[in-house]
Amino acid sequence: MTQATMTKTKVDNGVNVEALIGARGALEEAPAAAQFKWRTSCHWVNGTHSRSTISGFFGLGEEQSRQRTFTIDADHPEVFAAEDNAPTPAELALTGLASCLMGGVAAVAQHRGIQLYSVHATVEGDMDLQGILGIDDDVRNGFGTIRVTFDVDADASADEIRALVAQSQKRSAIFDCITNPTNVVVDVV
Repeated sequence: MTQATMTKTKVDNGVNVEALIGARGALEEAPAAAQFKWRTSCHWVNGTHSRSTISGFFGLGEEQSRQRTFTIDADHPEVFAAEDNAPTPAELALTGLASCLMGGVAAVAQHRGIQLYSVHATVEGDMDLQGILGIDDDVRNGFGTIRVTFDVDADASADEIRALVAQSQKRSAIFDCITNPTNVVVDVV
């Protein structure tokens, strides 16, 4: 017997849905406050190793600071003649997608009164390195296909679980960035 067949109790997935709905209402009244700018600063360490720092962002009409600064390293594995100090940028992109979808699943489940017991997502991306390495200009540099597989144990039917994952996907900023063209401007100062 799965936990999904147990009697429903008060749902607590750790998401403050009332605050989210309140924020949505406030942003509907003041759409200019909904304009956010997320940022990171990346510095070269050595070889293909880099370190990104994340501390502040712009939102709600002004600069916002975080309670702490986050650092994320990136590198490449030894098979690329690198030192394997950290995940590759491609793996970090997959992590961003997984994390964004996961947060959405928790929020949607909380809003819909679905108690989550466990949620696991596996994200896998296919990439032909002939593009990156300049071997074949007809091969794209990025992922050809990305697959996301969710395993969800929740107080809900299979159809309800599929619907909450679909709603998370519909509202995911990172899913949108990956699946739709985004204007990217690169400058050198």
